Amino acid sequence: MMVSDGLIEAIVGTASDAVATDRTGIIDFWNPGADRIFGFRADEAIGRSLDLIIPHSLHSLRARHWAGFDRVMETGVSRYDRGDLLSVPALTRSGQRISVEPTIVLLKDEKDHSTGTLAILRDVTTQFEESRKLKRLRRIIHSTNSNTMNGVRSYAGARDVTLLTLRLEAGTTSHLNHG
Repeated sequence: MMVSDGLIEAIVGTASDAVATDRTGIIDFWNPGADRIFGFRADEAIGRSLDLIIPHSLHSLRARHWAGFDRVMETGVSRYDRGDLLSVPALTRSGQRISVEPTIVLLKDEKDHSTGTLAILRDVTTQFEESRKLKRLRRIIHSTNSNTMNGVRSYAGARDVTLLTLRLEAGTTSHLNHG
């Protein structure tokens, strides 16, 4: 099935968040969704390096990003074009670090050579932070020594401690009924 250029433009232009680059990592497309997430207008982002949204305080992240980007441009293969997702840090205009999940589409010419990328980037900052909090709570619960838990069980009752543990692991913190 052949897809028209108009359909492709309509999809990419209205996607919630899309950024395209040439093969050197220079931004050549920036839609309103990217503007909303990152805070840069298209005229501020287009023509600039992707370093614009890669946190500069993480030099090793930038180095890994560019090594991976160059490898993808050379080989034409990306593990993120098959639906594999990885949350990565990104930077907004205000300097705030956010978490995004990219889906990468390789752009190729008629000879099947990589010419750039189209990235659909979802802002997953809230989900990422909630997941980190739950992991932290789980570590606290599991690292609490058994004497303390036994003391809590004898005071509050084993059923209430079990319910509290399950609610913390589920991410709810509503008060327990003691009675």
